[in-house]
Amino acid sequence: MDLLETIYQFALKLIQEFTTIKGGLQLIIVIGCGALAAFTYKYWQRLIAQLLGDFEKQTFFRFLLRASNRIAFPMSMLIYLILTRFTVEQFGIDTTVLDIFTPLLLSLAGIKLGVFILRAGFAPSPALHAWEGVLSLSVWGILALHLVGWLPEVIKTMDELAISFGETKFSLLSLVVLVISVVIFVVLAGWLVRLIESRTRKSQYINPSMRVVLVKTSKFVLYGFAILFALQATGIDFTTFAIFSGAIGVGIGFGLQKIFSNFISGFILLFDRSIKPGDVITVGTRFGWVQELNARYVVVRDREGVETLIPNENLITSEVTNWSYSDRAVRQRLSVQISYADDPEQAMKLMVEATHGHPRVLVSPEPVCRLLGFGDNGINMELRVWINDPESGIANVLSDINLNIWKSFKEHGITIPFPQRDVRILEGTSN
Repeated sequence: MDLLETIYQFALKLIQEFTTIKGGLQLIIVIGCGALAAFTYKYWQRLIAQLLGDFEKQTFFRFLLRASNRIAFPMSMLIYLILTRFTVEQFGIDTTVLDIFTPLLLSLAGIKLGVFILRAGFAPSPALHAWEGVLSLSVWGILALHLVGWLPEVIKTMDELAISFGETKFSLLSLVVLVISVVIFVVLAGWLVRLIESRTRKSQYINPSMRVVLVKTSKFVLYGFAILFALQATGIDFTTFAIFSGAIGVGIGFGLQKIFSNFISGFILLFDRSIKPGDVITVGTRFGWVQELNARYVVVRDREGVETLIPNENLITSEVTNWSYSDRAVRQRLSVQISYADDPEQAMKLMVEATHGHPRVLVSPEPVCRLLGFGDNGINMELRVWINDPESGIANVLSDINLNIWKSFKEHGITIPFPQRDVRILEGTSN
């Protein structure tokens, strides 16, 4: 192939160049400058780590320090090469090999700095941070091929390595273009999604449920269009995928039915607004408040701090108690039994007074106490109070009120009976 021939000729030229005394000297200079640049880079990293702590609240200086960290290695190596080249030229030594590294190092520094600035312009994303180095080296690799004159031959060879689907040809070049297009469009779509999310979060006119609907819908639509645009930019004919539609349909019908069921159920929950972030719900034996609504599951956090991921389908098909669906106010009951020797009216008054002053007990509807009946061991009464923040816990409110009732009963001499039984021994008739 032409590409292999070009690489062979270039490699042969380098070998012939480096086997000479001047070429070997230049190679040693490049290796030495690279080692010095690596040492400088490590020292600069330690210095930046110290300076970042000093400029913790100065965003602009922190940005400059992080940007300098990206170009520390190529720029320091370039400076060492320039100084060494100037020194070597004074002795009349040829610097042809050194001239090759100057544009390569400059382009590497510029690309790494440009990618860092673009990443900083987007909302913080672990994926962008993780792929920053790969993206920089990929762009620099393409530019390096252009600088050494290999890029046209590489493109031609990649285009020749292809497989055909009828009249459609899919080459290695198409695959590379597809990957690059997908990365670009997906990154742009992710940036738009985070922008929409931040805007909706700041808006006071959008309720939490509608905010989740907008974010999830925009994410689905933008990522879908990103894939379509990437395929269109590659020049792939969509009719090529028609032969796979049957297999995909069967796969969705059997293997992915649960995933799609949860996905569709998630959109149903968002649009009917039956469950929204902040709601207090009970699903089976699990009680907690909704933290997030995701495409496949809902995150419910209980009072112990444990987060449970409940599939969306379960919330659609099973019974769910939403304590804050239309009104956040919920009523709680406290059952108390007093002795038959005590005054029930006084006890009822003391039980209502035990709720006064509690910051979470609502004044309207006001607390009330009811006499429910007469039990085996005492008089059964029930105190009923209302709260409007069940996500802050229920047992803690009941505990505070029970403690106040106990103190008040002790102070006024009202007793809480314990089970009592009278045993009568009858004299039997002996045979």
